[in-house]
Amino acid sequence: MATMNPTKPNAHLGNAGDRHNAQDAGHSTIDKVKDAAGDIGDKAKDLAKDAAHGVRDAAHNVRDMAKDAANTAEKKTDSALHSVGSGMEDLAGTIRDKGPHDGMLGQASSRLAKGLESGGQYLQEEGIAGMADDFTAMIRRNPVPALFVGIGLGFLLARATRS
Repeated sequence: MATMNPTKPNAHLGNAGDRHNAQDAGHSTIDKVKDAAGDIGDKAKDLAKDAAHGVRDAAHNVRDMAKDAANTAEKKTDSALHSVGSGMEDLAGTIRDKGPHDGMLGQASSRLAKGLESGGQYLQEEGIAGMADDFTAMIRRNPVPALFVGIGLGFLLARATRS
């Protein structure tokens, strides 16, 4: 029978006890490594979530800035179109006042003044959004001529920029 050694609590077990203690220590180490790996994985997930939120917030900020810039550009364009429309109406008034009133030149100046006035009113009332809607509707009503006009303009632009 094995004698008990008070300095070694498992001394009576001999090699089997040492093996058991080593296995327990190995399992304990493996558990610690697993826990550490789990903690690292959780931290990596948290960092990835934080990065995703940061990217999403940055994308929202860029989108909002782009919307603001587009709104500002639209307002400036509408203001410029309103000014051009007002200038066209003023020019129509000047042509009516100072242009010929009789004969063929009188009719031509009257038609020119009327066209300038209606164009000026259109620019003032519709703005860029109304013009875009009208342009889109015109293309939908006349797709083939619009296609030919687009091809022609592309050809002319290509010729102009080539030389």
